[in-house]
Amino acid sequence: MPKYELTNMVMVQDKDNGKILLQERVKYWKGITFPGGHVEAGESFVDSAVREIKEETGLDIYNLKSCGVIHWCNKDTDDRYIVFLYKTSDFSGELIGETEEGKVFWATPKEAAKMPQAENFDKYMPMFFNDDNEAFGPWRDGEEIEIFYK
Repeated sequence: MPKYELTNMVMVQDKDNGKILLQERVKYWKGITFPGGHVEAGESFVDSAVREIKEETGLDIYNLKSCGVIHWCNKDTDDRYIVFLYKTSDFSGELIGETEEGKVFWATPKEAAKMPQAENFDKYMPMFFNDDNEAFGPWRDGEEIEIFYK
């Protein structure tokens, strides 16, 4: 029976200067990415995103806009890794400089593109800036990943 893993990722953007909030992950999926995490039992997708951002950044976020979903599907097992994508420029609170997940900081999108990103994060980024609402990435270990935007 296939396994399903539900996660979220949020782009928080400061509307005053256009900078985006980044996380330099150090535990797993190492590199630069947007903060986010797993959906817990009994939790809505939006509630999980709000909770994860609070835990990983110290910020309270509001008025999340869906940017779509990316789902990865293993060609051999049909296991799926599903990422619900959100963005917002409505937030309050004080930024925590670092947690066990890694440090968080503000940068421009151009600066972020030049940083050492987590594996496949470059495939997530277009979803936050374009009108695509779905991306599908079938994969098999050892093969090049191709992603299809819908």
